[in-house]
Amino acid sequence: MTIKSITLGGGCFWCVEAVFDRLQGVQDVVSGYCNGHTLNPSYESVCSGETGHVEVVKLRYDSSVIGLEEVLQVFFVIHDPTTLNRQGNDVGTQYRSGIYTEDESDLLVIEKVLSELKASKAYDAPITTEVLPLKNFYVAEDYHQDYFLNHPNQGYCAYVVAPKVAKFTKTFSERLKA
Repeated sequence: MTIKSITLGGGCFWCVEAVFDRLQGVQDVVSGYCNGHTLNPSYESVCSGETGHVEVVKLRYDSSVIGLEEVLQVFFVIHDPTTLNRQGNDVGTQYRSGIYTEDESDLLVIEKVLSELKASKAYDAPITTEVLPLKNFYVAEDYHQDYFLNHPNQGYCAYVVAPKVAKFTKTFSERLKA
């Protein structure tokens, strides 16, 4: 077993976490904030847009079960990488699309996936996903962890998160955890 990690920002971390929690090979998903300029940010400060942080999930995955390329394929299906600083009604720099690396060797895989998406014209608009080294990561407050699992009937979960999980489940049914 070879455990690797990657940090992904695709809008609200509740959506991204709910999907990757269900993906084979993913060992752990932690919601948090990254690459901002404030130490120990809170959810409220990140939502102000003044800390520079992105809402993200940090994935630990077994690369002998799933590779980074497959992780990124899921990532690009479950969010819109063409809308700068927004996902649906969630607007602000904290909702930007981003891939934050800890391992420089991941850059080749990321560049390959992005090139293939651009060449295939998978999107009608340019991809705005930023690709940067992970400078810092702060775990979000406890109540954000496993939020969809613990609150599936909450309004945002029912109307925003659940459809993303359903899309993932339909598109990647063969990759679901047992």
